[in-house]
Amino acid sequence: MIRTLVATAAALFTAGALAGTDVNTATKAELEALRGIGPVQANLILNEREKGKFKDWNDFKARLKGVGPTASTRYSEAGLTINGASYRGATMKTS
Repeated sequence: MIRTLVATAAALFTAGALAGTDVNTATKAELEALRGIGPVQANLILNEREKGKFKDWNDFKARLKGVGPTASTRYSEAGLTINGASYRGATMKTS
């Protein structure tokens, strides 16, 4: 019984981690939960998103000062997606 519960919980956690956190729908808390995004960056993302949803990673980088390929890769590896897409070149970590 306990094994089944643990296996189910692990499967749900893995599925959630693989699904990613979409920048266009994430709450402030969800953004802050991603490694590398703190309260200041989360606020910048949300303020920019109020002007319109992010179209893609190029739009995201263009609208957020200081976010380039390195930060985009780091955010994507932490689970951030834009319209379901990871940043090119990022390797999704499963652990």
